[in-house]
Amino acid sequence: MESGSQSKRSMDVGRTSPFSVVTWQKGKGGQRRADAVVVEEPLEIRVDTRSLAVTMRTPGHDTELAVGYLLSEGIIRSASDIADVRPYPRNKLGNVLDVLLTPGVDWDAQRLVRPGVISSSCGLCGKTTLEAVRQRFGRVQPGPMVPGDFFYTLSERLRAAQETFSLTGGLHAAGLFDQEGRLLMAREDIGRHNALDKVLGRALLDGLLPLHHHVLLLSGRVSFEMMQKSLAAGIPIVAAVSAPSGLAVEFARKSRQTLIGFLRNDRFNVYSGHGRIGRPGKDTRPSRAPRRSS
Repeated sequence: MESGSQSKRSMDVGRTSPFSVVTWQKGKGGQRRADAVVVEEPLEIRVDTRSLAVTMRTPGHDTELAVGYLLSEGIIRSASDIADVRPYPRNKLGNVLDVLLTPGVDWDAQRLVRPGVISSSCGLCGKTTLEAVRQRFGRVQPGPMVPGDFFYTLSERLRAAQETFSLTGGLHAAGLFDQEGRLLMAREDIGRHNALDKVLGRALLDGLLPLHHHVLLLSGRVSFEMMQKSLAAGIPIVAAVSAPSGLAVEFARKSRQTLIGFLRNDRFNVYSGHGRIGRPGKDTRPSRAPRRSS
């Protein structure tokens, strides 16, 4: 009962909770002050009243999160597959959502139900898994070709949209840009995968899928699971401010996605699909370092 009451209070104050902390600084000792800490609570996602998964998330945009998760699992493909999304009536805390599917939409509950709580780690690996995912979603379309300087300001624009991160410093973010560089939507969450699911869910509900002409930016590292989710939405270009995993690079190359890592204000690394980066009609091959004279 105590944990339930605490959960309800956290939901009331939104995505952050106030805490009293003691800050230590060299030469000044400890000083007490108020600090905002990001909220982390479980969300159970149900499909047609059957429990599918439980994820630890930051409350907010929960419908988008649930819908995006179903998209990345291959259960739904468009908003027409959803009849309704509503709080599960037997849960009074608002931490359970039931997604009701349109009659005729079938899903394999035995294969897709995940026991326990979903973490931000992948938990899926191996060539068999890679092949299964690609067969389910297919390779991406050619997508847009964009100049290299398109990317230099993306992280700054996404950072400016991270309102809760500015208060807590404890949230990941995912941002969806169009090929003109406009930020269409940004979502935050304590879990990298949840932030992305929220973006994908919003895009699906707005009828934007497939995202063949869009660019995804992630605030953290890129795992296999993040590439899988982006492929489910048809995103051809994925960029991140941090590093990709080896499995993510392998997945991107076989799915023909462009994968960018270590995106900073003045540089980035292209791990896959460099042909999409460059000006149309010009040579897009990366320059080679000059050979040393003997």
